[in-house]
Amino acid sequence: MATAVNETTQNPGAGAYFEVGADIGDTKAPDGPIDRKWSQRKFGAALVNPANRRKLSVIVVGTGLAGGAAAATLGEAGYNVLNFCYQDSPRRAHSIAAQGGINAAKNYRNDNDSTYRLFYDTVKGGDYRARENNVYRLAEVSANIIDQCVAQGVPFAREYGGLLDNRSFGGVQVQRTFYARGQTGQQLLIGAYQSLERQVAAGTVQMFARHEMLELILVDGRARGIVTRNMVTGAIEAHTADAVVLATGGYGNVFFLSTNAMGCNVTACWRAHRKGAYFGNPCYTQIHPTCIPVHGDTQSKLTLMSESLRNDGRIWVPKNAEDCDKDPREIAEEDRDYYLERIYPAFGNLVPRDIASRQAKNRCDEGRGVGPAVEEVDHETGETRRVRRGVYLDFASAIERMGRQTVENKYGNLFDMYAQITGENPYETPMRIYPAVHYTMGGLWVDYDLMSNITGLYVTGEANFSDHGANRLGASALMQGLADGYFVLPNTINDYLSKGPFEKVGADHPAVVEALRETTSRVERLLAINGSRTVDSFHKELGTIMWEYCGMERTEEGLTFAIARIRELREEFWRDVKVTGLNEDFNQTLERAGRVADFLEMGELMCVDALHRRESCGGHFRAESQTEDGEALRHDDEFLYVAAWEFTGVGNKPVLHKEALVYDNVELKQRSYK
Repeated sequence: MATAVNETTQNPGAGAYFEVGADIGDTKAPDGPIDRKWSQRKFGAALVNPANRRKLSVIVVGTGLAGGAAAATLGEAGYNVLNFCYQDSPRRAHSIAAQGGINAAKNYRNDNDSTYRLFYDTVKGGDYRARENNVYRLAEVSANIIDQCVAQGVPFAREYGGLLDNRSFGGVQVQRTFYARGQTGQQLLIGAYQSLERQVAAGTVQMFARHEMLELILVDGRARGIVTRNMVTGAIEAHTADAVVLATGGYGNVFFLSTNAMGCNVTACWRAHRKGAYFGNPCYTQIHPTCIPVHGDTQSKLTLMSESLRNDGRIWVPKNAEDCDKDPREIAEEDRDYYLERIYPAFGNLVPRDIASRQAKNRCDEGRGVGPAVEEVDHETGETRRVRRGVYLDFASAIERMGRQTVENKYGNLFDMYAQITGENPYETPMRIYPAVHYTMGGLWVDYDLMSNITGLYVTGEANFSDHGANRLGASALMQGLADGYFVLPNTINDYLSKGPFEKVGADHPAVVEALRETTSRVERLLAINGSRTVDSFHKELGTIMWEYCGMERTEEGLTFAIARIRELREEFWRDVKVTGLNEDFNQTLERAGRVADFLEMGELMCVDALHRRESCGGHFRAESQTEDGEALRHDDEFLYVAAWEFTGVGNKPVLHKEALVYDNVELKQRSYK
C-alpha cells in the first residue's frame, strides 16, 4: 500500500475520518472488444484435469442461489466441496424470498431486446457506477441461466401456447423478466437445491447446516479456511481447504427494519474485511418502493410486495392533502395524482426503484401521503411532526381492463399475502406501499474472476460489489446469483486451483490455532459483559440512526452526527450489552450479539463512505447535490470510481483505494426516464 495521504483538498474535513491509499484496478479482464472478453478469459484461464480435481477442496459459505449453484457446479466438476449455511436447511436461504422474476436477454417478445440493451439498462440503472466488463458478462450469460433452470424443471410461467412468458420490471422498456407467479426465488432455489443435494448424495459436497462462519483463516496471505460455530452445540471449529468462496448475501439488516430475513447479516464478509479484504461502495443501499408500510414500533422486519405489481398497478396519492383521510374509492379520478406517470411519461410506473422510492418520499413530505399518521422527529430542527408514510398502488384499472381472474392468475399469491398482513382486500381497495431497505449493491471488492484482493478468497452474488453500481434494477439479483454460481465462478476459480494442490493446513497450524483463539475470545467477551441492555435495543437504535442519516436522503451534517453517535453506541454495546445463556448451547441471543457487533462497525464505514461521496447517485440522495427540478446530480469529474475500503483497526481511519471506472461502450450522461 502506498503512503496514505489526506484528502482534505478534495473534501474538506474528510481527513478526520479516512485516508487515501494507492489506486487499484482489475487486471483480470482481457483487452479487446467487450463482447469477446468473457470468451477470451475462459480460454485463457488454466484448467484442472478431472483426476486432479479430486485432490482439491473448496469451501463455499452460503447456500442461496449464488452459493448453492456454485457448490453444486463445483461438486459436479469433481472438486471436494464443503458447503456451510446457518439455516437448518440449504432451502431456507434468503433467495427463497425473491418474488417477481429473473432477467434474461432472450428477446422472446420480439421487442428489440438484446444482450447490449440489458447491459446498457443495467449500467444506466446503476447510475453509471458499475464496472462495464462485469455487467456485460452478466448480460451475456443471462440467457444460459434460463435454459439451465428450465432443464432443472423450474416452473416458469408460460403463455397459452406453451412458450415462456415475460413481464417488465423497473428501468426498462422491454419485457425480459421470466417469472413463476410471485414465487420465482423459491422455485429457482429449489432447482439449485436439488442439484446441490444430488452432489451431496454423490459425495462431492459435504453439507454443514447450522454452522455460522465467524472468522477467515489466512496462511501466507492466502484464504485457506474458516472458523465456524455450531449453532446447536456451540462447538467452535476450523475447516480448511484450497480456496474459500463467500456467497453470504447482503447487509441490509444494518438498518434493523428491512425486507431481509432476520438472520441475514454481514459477519462473514466483515470477518474477511477485517482480515484485509477491501469493502467496495458500502454506502450503496437499495431502497425498494413497494414495501408494506411500517405499522408500529414493535415490528422486527418489513414485507416486500413484488415490483412486478408495477406492471399493472398504478401508483398515486391525492392531489389535495385534505383528501388523505378519505376512502380512496371515494376520491374522484380528477383528484388523483398519478405522479410517476405525470413526471416520467416515458417509463411511468416502471421507473427504476431509486426514482420511484424518492418520489414516494417527496409526496409524503409534501403532506399528501396516505394511511395512518405517525409522529416523526425532524433530525435537523428537533421538532415533532405527524406524517403519513404511504402511497397507493391501485389495480382497479387492471381489473377493469383484464378481469379479476386474469389479475389473480398473475399476482394472486401476492394479493393473498397483502390481505393476510394488512387485513385489507387489495382487489377492492388499493394497496398501501412505502419505500424500505431491500438490497445492498456494496460488497467485498472483487476482480473480473470474482477473486477479492485476498488471494484465494472469492465472493459471489450480493456479497460482492461488482454488477449493480449505485442502484440494482429489479429482477437482476437472481440473475447475478445464478450467473456467478453456475457460469462465472466455475470458469475462473479453476485458473487459481490449477496451481494446487497447495500444502495441507493442519489443525495445529499457527494460523488455525490463532483464528480459533480469536473467535473463542470474542464469544467469551460477549458472554462476560452481562450488561443491562438487550441486543435488539442496540440494533434498533443503530437502525434508526442509519435510516435517518444514511438512508434515502443524506447531508454532511447528518452523516457527521451519525458517525459520532455510532461510535458512542458501539462503546456502550461492549460495555452494557446483556447476552444471556451459554456458548455450549443453542443460543440465539449470542448469535444476534455477534452480528450486531459487526453491524456497529459496518454502519460507521457506510456513513464514512456516504460522507466522502459528495454527490447524489442512484438512491443515495445528497441534499447538497441536486438538479433544479430536484433530481439526483452526479459529479463524474470527482467520483467516477469504485470506493474500495481497507480496514485498519476499530477506531482507526480506514484507507480509501480508488478503482477508476472507464466507460468505452456507454456514454456517460445524467439519467433521464422522462
